[in-house]
Amino acid sequence: MPAAVPPPPGRRTRPDEQAGPVRVRFRRALALLLMTLLLPGSAQLVAGNRRWGRIALRTVATLVGATLLLAILAKAWPSGVSALLFSSFVLGALRILLVLLALGWAALFLDAWRIGDPLGLAQRQRLAVFSLNSLLCVAVSGSLLFGSHLVAVHRSLVMDLFGGGTVSATESGRYNVLLLGGDAGAARQGLRPDSLTVASIDEDTGRTVLFSLPRNLEEVPFPEDTPMYDEFPGGFDCEGCYLNSVYTWATEAARQDGGLFPDDVDDAGAYATKRAVEEVTGLRINYYAMVDLRGFQDLVDAVGGVTLTVPERLPIGGVGGPIRGWIEPGRQHLDGFETLWFARSRATSDDYSRMARQKCVMNAMLTQLSPRTVLTRFQDIATASKQIVTTDVPAAELNTFLQLAGRARELPMASVSFVPPQVQTYDPDYDTIHEMVETAVDKAEAADEAGSRPAVRRTAASGGSAEPGDAHTEQANQSDQLSMVCG
Repeated sequence: MPAAVPPPPGRRTRPDEQAGPVRVRFRRALALLLMTLLLPGSAQLVAGNRRWGRIALRTVATLVGATLLLAILAKAWPSGVSALLFSSFVLGALRILLVLLALGWAALFLDAWRIGDPLGLAQRQRLAVFSLNSLLCVAVSGSLLFGSHLVAVHRSLVMDLFGGGTVSATESGRYNVLLLGGDAGAARQGLRPDSLTVASIDEDTGRTVLFSLPRNLEEVPFPEDTPMYDEFPGGFDCEGCYLNSVYTWATEAARQDGGLFPDDVDDAGAYATKRAVEEVTGLRINYYAMVDLRGFQDLVDAVGGVTLTVPERLPIGGVGGPIRGWIEPGRQHLDGFETLWFARSRATSDDYSRMARQKCVMNAMLTQLSPRTVLTRFQDIATASKQIVTTDVPAAELNTFLQLAGRARELPMASVSFVPPQVQTYDPDYDTIHEMVETAVDKAEAADEAGSRPAVRRTAASGGSAEPGDAHTEQANQSDQLSMVCG
């Protein structure tokens, strides 16, 4: 092909003669940027530094291969792969990797822009290429850096909230976790659990039974191998001594006598409450989780609120202070402040009604908290959790409980409360409580064996005489399917 003949000296180049090469250079510059976006290193391989292009392409190939391998392993060994998400070392390495990828990809974009020869373009084209390059750098590298930040938040949550404690084996195939709602009000001496619930979870299916214990349960027994038994061999029978004050008593006793409790006990109040609940229910408690009710509303706000059926008009405030507002009855989407008062309001109701509503909140948090919500609001959830949750669940067990939570979302949650008329809190029959626990666990295991979803058992008074709030209380406190009752 003959070489292009330059224009004669002194003759000006026509615009159409200049436009052709400029358009080609413009398309080439755009193509190099898009190549870097779709296959990092390809622009350098075809038009720049081939050595760096090969390094970038090999890095991409390695990462794609590792991702595919993890995807295959996740199908064959999901527990092992998901356990990596809670390894401090793996999370730290992943954070560094994301930062390096962000910096490397940005460098490739800048180099692709250089290879595109921006000075050889018309002003508008040069501005367009520069704008596109800046947009791609910010979008791609910014996303990777934000991902690194989320990994750092996740790693901090795992390290700060969950320790490296001893893994507790199941008993009879069940995990039993004590859930405490802590209330350290200004008018109180120390912290006292405002709500006490045992979540008994099948280790295979995740089917869960919630056992709610009245906070004013009297004459609470203690196991014989505990310092509490030495002090109260006949039960916790001192003046004003109820189940929820075991925590305060043990905390103060440990402060006065540092050698009273075993050396491996970090929280004497939680230890004493766990052991007392074991004796009350006959269940061995694997772990506990304490939620500070003063910050609970932050956690609910972090997940975007919950939808609940309000059984009756509930006051906000009261009991030692003025009523500052009301939560109206009906199905509503409540924010954190409203959900907190839905769970703890008792100015116009009793503790048993409040226990029922607290179970509805637990059920809603489990069934309505979707993986998408966790991902999109992860930072807020993690921040709120670190501020309000105390637990002895070790990091090694997080993967197990996340899998169980996923299975439990698909199954009905049963509810049992040790309340009148079955149990009188001022004179409780602990043999009756043990029988109620055994019956509920047996029914849950039978449902698992049959693969069934039992119909809700309603226990409201017949004849239509019960008030709406009373009927809701009875049903939620003794139910085989909380979702049906709580709406």
